[in-house]
Amino acid sequence: MEEKNPQQIQIRDNLAGGEYANAMQVSHSKEEFLLTFLNIAPPTGRVCGKIITNPGHLKRMIAALQDNLKMYEKNFGNVEPAASPKQDFGFKSE
Repeated sequence: MEEKNPQQIQIRDNLAGGEYANAMQVSHSKEEFLLTFLNIAPPTGRVCGKIITNPGHLKRMIAALQDNLKMYEKNFGNVEPAASPKQDFGFKSE
């Protein structure tokens, strides 16, 4: 039986640079999660990115983030969570 070579996917990056986000809003329906990334610099803020994905992909993303945070802390030390904002940004989690 011959082995199949997995197809390599070529990914193009059409985005120059990156965006800084210091807040995130999460909402969901049965089929999708919406992650809205924000850059808050009081007295203003702006949406700097939106990602819509399905629950299964979100679970894989969370696992990848957890694995990478563990590797980061192994190399650079423990990371303490950032403090919660002292004021409301106009949205609340329920």
